[in-house]
Amino acid sequence: MDTPFSTLIRTASHEQHTEAETSTFMSDLLGGRLGVDAYTRYTEQLWFVYRALEDGAEALKADPVAGPFIQPELFRTAALAQDLAHLRGPRWRDGLAPLPATAAYAARVAECARDWPAGYVAHHYTRYLGDLSGGQIIRDKAERTWGFSRKGDGVRFYVFEEIANPAAFKRGYRELLDRVNADDLEKQRIIDECKRAFDFNGAVFRELGSEFPLSA
Repeated sequence: MDTPFSTLIRTASHEQHTEAETSTFMSDLLGGRLGVDAYTRYTEQLWFVYRALEDGAEALKADPVAGPFIQPELFRTAALAQDLAHLRGPRWRDGLAPLPATAAYAARVAECARDWPAGYVAHHYTRYLGDLSGGQIIRDKAERTWGFSRKGDGVRFYVFEEIANPAAFKRGYRELLDRVNADDLEKQRIIDECKRAFDFNGAVFRELGSEFPLSA
C-alpha cells in the first residue's frame, strides 16, 4: 500500500463516520433540544463500550499488533465512573443497563480483544481518536447546555488530563497506525472492522433516538 494506512482507514470509514456524527439523536443532543437525561443515557452506554475496551487492554500489552496502542493515558472508565456518579448519584451502578445495540457493540469489542488483536485496533482507533477530536465539541456543548463546570464532573470523559498536546498525540497515533504489524490483507480487514465499529455506533444512536424522540 503506497498510501499511508492512517489515511486509508480514515477515508474508507468516512461515510459511516458522517452517518454516526449526523444521527438524529446526536444532532438533537448537540442542538440543545434534549434534556440532561438523554445525555446521561448516552454516557451510560459509553460505560459499557469502554469497559470492554479497557478490560481487554492488559492482556494485549505484549501483543505485536495491538500492544503499541495500549496507552493508559487514553483510558476512560475512571472518568466515566466520575461522570456517572455526578449524573446518577453515588449508587450510579444500580439499574445501569446497556441498550441492545450497546450490548452487541461491547460484545464485539470484547470478542476482538480476546480473539483478534487487529480487530481490537479498529475499535480502539474509532473510539479514542474520536474522543480526542469530535468529543471536544460534545464537551463544550454539554457545558453550555446543562451547566457542567468546565472540564469538571459530568464531562470528565472528554478531558484527557495526561495528554498535554492532543494534536501531537493524534499525529503519533496515526504514525502507529502507519507502522501497524499487519500485511495488506489484514489491513483491509482492520478497515472493514472500523466500518463495522461505526455501524455499531450508528445502531446505538438509533436506539437512543427511539428512546428520546422530540415531541412533534
